[in-house]
Amino acid sequence: GILERLDAGEIVIGDGGFVFALEKRGYVKAGPWTPEATVEHPEAGASIVGVNCHFDPDTSLETVKLMKEGLQAAKLKAHLMSQPLAFHTPDCGKQGFIDLPEFPFGLEPRIVTRWDIQKYARKAYDLGIRYIGGCCGFEPYHVRAIAEELAPERGFLPEASEKHGSWGDSLSMHTKPWVRARARKEYWENLKPASGRPYCPSMSKPDGWGVTKGARELMQQKEATSEQQLKELFQKQKF
Repeated sequence: GILERLDAGEIVIGDGGFVFALEKRGYVKAGPWTPEATVEHPEAGASIVGVNCHFDPDTSLETVKLMKEGLQAAKLKAHLMSQPLAFHTPDCGKQGFIDLPEFPFGLEPRIVTRWDIQKYARKAYDLGIRYIGGCCGFEPYHVRAIAEELAPERGFLPEASEKHGSWGDSLSMHTKPWVRARARKEYWENLKPASGRPYCPSMSKPDGWGVTKGARELMQQKEATSEQQLKELFQKQKF
């Protein structure tokens, strides 16, 4: 099992589908945000502590860092886990990417690169995380990037890695000289990719609508949303 593998010192690469998201509709009423629960009540006990979904790699790692500090302060031990989004979400609020106007069908411009994920994997490992994976937005090439970055520690490369070079070095055979010049780690590590969308903002304003813990709108209902309820929501929406 997962716990036995972590106990044995293995670095586990996980898929977000393996772990259910803690944040469901109505969850805010149920209790504190996960980092607060870990920092304030670490004595509750858990074999694996971490975050799954809703935030980008940078925010997720900062959150796990808080969790780790809470565990250390309480003199408790637990394996650490991180499974962030594969989207850049520096502009989201406390509820994560669900507040962004692009959620869920317009998030593609925010997708992280495989190089972003290699850097994420290294930062996660250096933080002491050994269950390193991803959730929404992660594609097979993202998962492979984790495995390739941590191949020295894990002792092997994933099978698909034989189809290409590390950090783009297979581009050395490209017919165009300016592309051959990109066959190096330094280029891809420092690239700031453009979105190709000249009339789009770099950041969005989260919706949220001022809905907070305990609000009626966050309550889960058994029946489907009615036409009248949808009309009321459409009237509140701003473009």
